[in-house]
Amino acid sequence: QVQLVESGGGLVEAGGSLRLSCIASGRTFSSGVAAWFRQPPGKERDFVAAVSWGGGSTYYADSVKGRFTISRDNAKNTVYLQMNSLKPEDTAVYYCAAARSFTVIMKPSGYPYWGQGTQVTVSS
Repeated sequence: QVQLVESGGGLVEAGGSLRLSCIASGRTFSSGVAAWFRQPPGKERDFVAAVSWGGGSTYYADSVKGRFTISRDNAKNTVYLQMNSLKPEDTAVYYCAAARSFTVIMKPSGYPYWGQGTQVTVSS
């Protein structure tokens, strides 16, 4: 099995930055995809960004393009989400997810492995 553990969330003022980390353990990945999703209070879980474990290709939601950067360190089995120019509307619980295939990248249904989530709160 695979375990994903997120860290790096917190409270930040609008315009600030945070970096989230997601460490994978267990039966880890040499291929497939890792992603970040977020879920604001009372809303659905939405795609934020994804990166392929192998080639490093990246994918972003339009709402975060140019502000967020996803990356991975295969040697450390870790995925990062660098978030800059944060806005109050970025406030959400952020979840790390992983899959061994590229069947569905931008929907939660494409990911069998999930972390417990980390809270990001952006004050205005």
